[in-house]
Amino acid sequence: MLGSLRKMTSRHSDPIDYYLRLDDEEVHLNPHIGANIKLSYTGKITCLNCERVTKKSFSQGYCYPCFKKLAQCDLCLVSPERCHFEAGTCRDKEFAKNFCMNQHLVYIANSSGIKVGITRQENLPTRWIDQGAAQALPILTVETRQQSGLVEVACKKHVSDKTHWQRMLKAEPDRVNLPEVRDQLLQEISPELDALKNRYGPLAIQPLPGAEAQTFHYPVQRYPTKVKSLNFDKTADVEGLLQGIKGQYLILDIGVINLRKFTSYEVEFTSLDDQTAEASQLPLL
Repeated sequence: MLGSLRKMTSRHSDPIDYYLRLDDEEVHLNPHIGANIKLSYTGKITCLNCERVTKKSFSQGYCYPCFKKLAQCDLCLVSPERCHFEAGTCRDKEFAKNFCMNQHLVYIANSSGIKVGITRQENLPTRWIDQGAAQALPILTVETRQQSGLVEVACKKHVSDKTHWQRMLKAEPDRVNLPEVRDQLLQEISPELDALKNRYGPLAIQPLPGAEAQTFHYPVQRYPTKVKSLNFDKTADVEGLLQGIKGQYLILDIGVINLRKFTSYEVEFTSLDDQTAEASQLPLL
């Protein structure tokens, strides 16, 4: 099967179901865990937006001109507290109104340890699965993306805002009591929350005391003791025993590869199941 890579589709089941996406086609990957697979990069990259062929991918799938002009590639998407909509320099006001000027959630998750993040309600639980979270809990609703970014800035003085992907791929984290973590974190940032409410109004930021933590289990037979990152730009053919999937990573016996990083790369997927019939019987962790 040949096509341009897209972010893997995931479905919240036990364990998580994963589907490799090549253009509009999908391959259910869970049945291939314990078997040999091969991913071959053809050398072609097609921009996710304008569909022109490009030598290099920017911002996970765009050519350079689209990277420079599209609102979804602007710096404020990564650092929403740096929103410049009010300054009149937004790249696309309609995009901002539809994407940024609506309710966001602030959450905590346990992936490589406790982290804070922001997302929209419709992105859950996919956002947590993409990060390889074992547990996750929404803690606040916020009126706009910029405001959620400001809350995140306050939170990351106390907890990380990043997933340490090597640690996440080595093992399942120890389970923690997320409601207790939430209560402590909200207490620690209460002065910053009060200041933001004074700035944006008392209803701009609302706690979610009744939210329930979610848990996730991933289809992994064996975690690596040492994480070696694989890269299509350095090795066009990635072939090995698929030992598991977590986040957007394939865990192979030869290393791990973040498929989302290579969005828009043209790749051929080949299953070599018949060579690993015994390995496919190994139980998932």
